[in-house]
Amino acid sequence: MDNYSIRELPDDVSVLKHLWCRSGVYYFVRRIPVDVQQHYRSKRVSISLRTRSLAAAVRATKSVMQRLNVYWMGLRLKQMDVPALHLLIDNEADAKHDSPTLLEVVGLYLSLKANNDSPTFVHASKRSARYVVEALGNRPITAYPSADAAAFRDHLIDRNLSMGSVKRIFASIRSIVNLVMRKYGIEGSNAFSQTYMPDRNDAKDRQPIPKAKLEILQDRCRNLDDDVRWLLALISDSGMRLAEAAGLAKADFKLSDPIPHIDLKPHKWRRLKTRGSQRQIPLVGLSLWAAKKIVEHSKNDSDLAFPRYYSAVRCNSNSASGALNEWIKQTVGREYVVHSLRHSFRDRLRAKECPSDLIDQIGGWTTAGAGEGYGKGYQLEVKAKWLRKIG
Repeated sequence: MDNYSIRELPDDVSVLKHLWCRSGVYYFVRRIPVDVQQHYRSKRVSISLRTRSLAAAVRATKSVMQRLNVYWMGLRLKQMDVPALHLLIDNEADAKHDSPTLLEVVGLYLSLKANNDSPTFVHASKRSARYVVEALGNRPITAYPSADAAAFRDHLIDRNLSMGSVKRIFASIRSIVNLVMRKYGIEGSNAFSQTYMPDRNDAKDRQPIPKAKLEILQDRCRNLDDDVRWLLALISDSGMRLAEAAGLAKADFKLSDPIPHIDLKPHKWRRLKTRGSQRQIPLVGLSLWAAKKIVEHSKNDSDLAFPRYYSAVRCNSNSASGALNEWIKQTVGREYVVHSLRHSFRDRLRAKECPSDLIDQIGGWTTAGAGEGYGKGYQLEVKAKWLRKIG
């Protein structure tokens, strides 16, 4: 493990012997006790804690150690000849709560929300619950104290999720628990209902990528020439959001039209963020190169442009975000993420003195002002003229 100042060390330094830092990322490492090794293929547990923060790694290590100790106790009990073993409870604190577990509550919630059975809604609800279970375990919903909810918030922030994403996850869990508790008359408090959220504007933290570094990034995309880099290249000269681009259908690419463009519209597997998000985007520069690659190499058995990130029933754009963010950080600097391309796109159009309302239409930003709802907006030819100045 790396060296740290005394100020950074936790009160319980015994957890440090189970921490290992590789390339700045912390791992939990612990030898499996001899009496339970027969249940494992290895003699050691090694788990990525997915954080570069020592404080977060210490918290995660304590949680992992606690869960492993409980699990190993269960394995040892199964090896003993104990009368009425099936009546034993591993966690006495949770035993005091007769409410359903969080995962059971999600099932009840989705049955109550049967009229809203869109794949995106169902997947988002289940994903939010999995985040909680990953950090805090699958416990009765009244067994989570408010301190655990605060620790869960810190866990999400330490994983580099934006405050917007953290707030959406909490809103989802809050709605799930509140509805089920109300409908089924479950007494108790919802620990996730009043968790403090830091007043942090993540949009301000996302730096646009300077022109020189953007050119490096785009050159690397051309050289590597794979579907992951096609997705980045497509975004770089079109201004699309990651979820918009990753959720495109092959039919959305209009390459044979006089002005090649993308017809961006909602699909059953991917909604759009705002009313202005549905739009036509001319393809120029590296985005046109990427679009041709995507269509040329697309799989015949899928309607999707990027089937690795989307399917007809679920969205995996979060996994795309994590992988692409890490590659961008390694390529041009750790202060940049995928969304930095969208900030750069806007700045590049501003530098060419493109009208601000036209920039908003091309990028799908909500336009402020009384005239927003009037007229049909700019024609595709006008958008293409300005995009060619930066592409």
